[in-house]
Amino acid sequence: MRTNRYITSLLLAGALMAAAGAVGCGGGVAIGYRAHDPYHNDYHRWDDNEVRYYGQWNVETRRPSGRNYRQLKRDEQREYWNWRHDHK
Repeated sequence: MRTNRYITSLLLAGALMAAAGAVGCGGGVAIGYRAHDPYHNDYHRWDDNEVRYYGQWNVETRRPSGRNYRQLKRDEQREYWNWRHDHK
């Protein structure tokens, strides 16, 4: 009985870690999310393409990779959208 609980706990922990890792790869935004850019008054679909742009922005501006876009401060989000519109 105790062994089964241990194995179940390990499997659950592994599944949670895998899910957290998958979210980190996309900048913390679920693929398919529609992000509103209030500074240019348009929407961007957060897909693989946007994930690449966001990753490139993090590298070019020397920001930590894997940061969740939704948790950026408003001024950082504005910086991203300004950069993004210059890199279409």
